[in-house]
Formats: sequence, structure tokens, C-alpha cells
Amino acid sequence: MSESCRTLTSAWGNEDTQTLIDILAKYQIKTTFFVVGDWVDKYPESVKALADAGHEVMNHSSDHAHFSKLGSEEIVSDITACNEKIAKITGVTPTLFRCPYGEYDDHVIEAVTGMGMTPIQWSVDSLDWKGISADEIQRRVLRGVEPGSIVLFHNAAENTPEALPGIIEGLMAGGYTIVPISQILLSGETTVDHTGKQCPA
Repeated sequence: MSESCRTLTSAWGNEDTQTLIDILAKYQIKTTFFVVGDWVDKYPESVKALADAGHEVMNHSSDHAHFSKLGSEEIVSDITACNEKIAKITGVTPTLFRCPYGEYDDHVIEAVTGMGMTPIQWSVDSLDWKGISADEIQRRVLRGVEPGSIVLFHNAAENTPEALPGIIEGLMAGGYTIVPISQILLSGETTVDHTGKQCPA
């Protein structure tokens, strides 16, 4: 069976976080949420709820800075601060990192991997953050997904809760299994190409 994975970014409000958890629970799906340290400070109960529901809670930086403009020491400090906040609540230190804005270069990747963490990029952007309709979100995702895809969604995006059930059902009908990102990462020596895709070395 083909595998697809989805990622949710938590950098905004938390008004629909429990709704998203409930939708995923209905379909018995576990996934990956990348959270910003500032969001962790504001909504520790939501971070705990995500972890308690069995989702991966991973690092999306401390304050959503432009990492390509930071030095290596600043990157390590920023990621470490967010890791510590997440670990304090969940008991698990993140192993995955998603760059804010999807911006990265060689020095960002080297800093992240030097910490023993894996940088993550998406391959399908739902564009839910633009406020597009639930139908349009669903069409974009179902049209763009292929085996191994990582799909980007955001919590607190206006129409994501409405779009999510149709996307999940459409993917399942297509033979996909939705899993946390850690379950689709390649093992052994790998490289990251110009699109952000992990490839065998």
C-alpha cells in the first residue's frame, strides 16, 4: 500500500486544535505537528493534547525567524530552546525540524543535522493558510499527493477542519496510509535535493 504523510504547523491560534485532533481520531490517524516555541508558551494544554492523542510534536523554531539569515550558533540556540519547551510538556525531545517559511540553505541544513535532527520540507502545500475554500484545499491535496508525499496544513486555518475529512477519505480510497513523518523517512545515508526531497545517497 502506498504511504502518504501529512504535517500540521502550529504557529497561530489554537481555536481548532482540538477539532483537528478529534477528526484525526475518528479515522484512527496519527500524524506530525510542528510547533513554534512561542505557541508552546501560549498553549501548553494544546501541546499536551496533541502528544496525549499520540501525534508527533516536532520543532518549528522558537519564534518563526528567517533561518537563512541566522548564524549557525543562533540556529542551534533557537532550535534547542524550542526542543526544551516541547520536551518539558511531552517528555519527548523532538528529532525533526521544519524551517519557518520553508526557507533553508546549506548552512541551515548543516546546523540542523549537526544537532542530530532531521530537517523536513513539504512536497504538497494545501495553501489552507490563504483562506481558500475547503473544496479547493481538497482538490489541491488530492491532485498533488503521490507515494511518500508530505502535505502541509496549518491549524487555525479557516477551512482546514471542513476540508480534512474529504481529504482523508479520498486518500484512503486511493490506497494511501497516513502516517507520522518519522515513519516515512529513509534510513542510512541520504541527501536532500533542491526541492527538499530526501533521496538515497
